[in-house]
Amino acid sequence: MKHCIIVGGGIIGLCSAYYLQKEGHQVTVLDQSDFSNGASYVNAGIITPSHIIPLAAPGIITKGIKWMFNPASPFHIKPRLNYDFLYWSWLFKKASTKQKVAQAIPVLKEINLFSRELYKEIKESKDFDFFFQHKGLMMYYRTDKAGEEEWKTAQLAIQEGLKVEHLTQEEAQNREPGISLNIKGAIHYQSDAHMTPNEFMKGLRTYLQQSGVAILTDEEVIDFNLSANKVVSVITKRNTFSGDEIIIAAGSWTQKIVKKLNIRIPVEAGKGYGINVERETGISIPAILMEAKVAVSPMNGFTRFGGVIEMSGINHKINHAQVDLITKSVENYYEGLTVKPSEKKQVSCGLRPCSPDGLPYIGRLSRIKNVTVAAGHTMMGWSLGPATGKLISEMLSEKKPTLDLSRFQVERYN
Repeated sequence: MKHCIIVGGGIIGLCSAYYLQKEGHQVTVLDQSDFSNGASYVNAGIITPSHIIPLAAPGIITKGIKWMFNPASPFHIKPRLNYDFLYWSWLFKKASTKQKVAQAIPVLKEINLFSRELYKEIKESKDFDFFFQHKGLMMYYRTDKAGEEEWKTAQLAIQEGLKVEHLTQEEAQNREPGISLNIKGAIHYQSDAHMTPNEFMKGLRTYLQQSGVAILTDEEVIDFNLSANKVVSVITKRNTFSGDEIIIAAGSWTQKIVKKLNIRIPVEAGKGYGINVERETGISIPAILMEAKVAVSPMNGFTRFGGVIEMSGINHKINHAQVDLITKSVENYYEGLTVKPSEKKQVSCGLRPCSPDGLPYIGRLSRIKNVTVAAGHTMMGWSLGPATGKLISEMLSEKKPTLDLSRFQVERYN
């Protein structure tokens, strides 16, 4: 049995703790927050085998430049003279090729499907209860151009064995009878499922604490003590912790933390927003509003509207232009549905940790024997939580990982 210290208590960190304690390891989770907010709580809660195309795709650079100076764009990049940001941007551009995307497609599909099945296993285990529905994901479009572009992606998904249907407006409306859809048509990916993130996180945290996992709040990591190419202790602003294995699952803060170990792992924070409507909307199937890149997710007791991605560094400032984009888009696609000013005021945000190539970092460091990294999941952190946690536990328990980890190498930019 090993004592594993996990730096970061988001979905990746807590799923790693879940599988490590199942293997009999002693686990301590350190987080700088109080476990009440962040990307693991604000996200759309969608498990996304449909998302086989990484953010770094052909054409995204052109769109990004066009959107750069528009704070109400669905992908807003705030330019800044910062070395880490400029280096990440250069790597992002290098990854945005047809060849790189083609290589990423089967990798993203496989890990997403693996994670979806693990979510089902956790549900069936009855370790704790949570909302989980498998209804697929609707991609609603209002223009022929958006529909044609998404159908091209859908055909790639079909080639990968996923079940996808191209629906007329009437067919889509028949599947979502509770609200009137103002769309031209939809692509229905039947592989996807959805959950209520804050409910799952609370249940998982309670289960872990009852299972002997130490979960500590307000523990911001500031340094490490090293000896003989190993981390012997983790130093926070308040305490020092010793352990056998260190797992860094710190989301958008990962790059900053691993710099203390003289390791470069490019991660850029991609801010996203979430607005909860705690009344009946009639929406029963998760959706992406194609032209606006807005996510719609029916959760346990409320509907969440969110999405967009804002590259503006690590901050939690609310960009009201993007909040307006979300609410106006919802009102355009769903006839008769309005988001009240009081609901808009309750908007929250989270920072998604974006790798340049859209693939997560999962694996051990080569130069420091007992440090493992699990970060950079971009917009799929929620979807890939259990898969990442399971792979981490397999590695640290010296078992053969279920998936080939070569595409997730943590030092691929060193």
